[in-house]
Amino acid sequence: MATYAIGDIQGCYDELNALLEQLRFDPSEDRLWLVGDLINRGPQSLDVLRFVRSLGDAALTVLGNHDLHLLAIVFGGHTPNRKDTFTDVLQAGDLQEIAHWLRHRPLLVKDDDLGYVMTHAGVPHIWSLHEAADLAAEVEVVLRSEGYKEYFAAMYGNRPDCWCGDLEGMDRFRAITNYFTRMRLLDESGCLDFSHKGTLDEAPAGWQPWYALRAHKPLGMKIVFGHWASLEGHTGVEDIIALDTGCVWGRDLTALCLETSTFTSVPAR
Repeated sequence: MATYAIGDIQGCYDELNALLEQLRFDPSEDRLWLVGDLINRGPQSLDVLRFVRSLGDAALTVLGNHDLHLLAIVFGGHTPNRKDTFTDVLQAGDLQEIAHWLRHRPLLVKDDDLGYVMTHAGVPHIWSLHEAADLAAEVEVVLRSEGYKEYFAAMYGNRPDCWCGDLEGMDRFRAITNYFTRMRLLDESGCLDFSHKGTLDEAPAGWQPWYALRAHKPLGMKIVFGHWASLEGHTGVEDIIALDTGCVWGRDLTALCLETSTFTSVPAR
């Protein structure tokens, strides 16, 4: 049995199949950890969603910002963006079944035996692993509750941009969601910068990649994450592993075997 963590798929269904073929993935024995953003920007979002859903317990996926964006359209009354490429999903006859399945996915997955934790964007240095797991669970309860439509209607926004344990209601849920699914740069106090999406050389003064701050406060487990394609899979921190290697931007789709720490990649088609 092997466990493979795979970077942002974003509708790259052909590359996912090629990668699983190269890994000789067997869903009766092996497991997938998917770091979120199953959909959008790529050409086959519906195929990816249907395939991952069909794997049942053989696949664990956390929610990414693009996945949440789809749910905000389906359940929250928001409209698609001009660059969205999941019209196939929105027009699918099984849209409701897929969307309800997707909203029951977690924000954080951890395995004490493997020694790994997975979220889409990472785990900020201001939270311990116990705190992060509890905060993820708070939002997961809302996503799976009867109040999910209200959550998706109010999900968008950059405020509050700094964590405070006293936050309540949608401000609290929005902040937690943004740390787990949109985080890139932070300051020492843990405030989020939402404007920068480029390389670290272009980062504004006073801001650092979240994993550099996390490195000074080790989580006690290895972290796998996606979301930040411009890192090209490199953090410089041994126990924090970036898996978004930019398949949708013409680079690679990458898998990490959690048991052996070996990487396998296939090029974008």
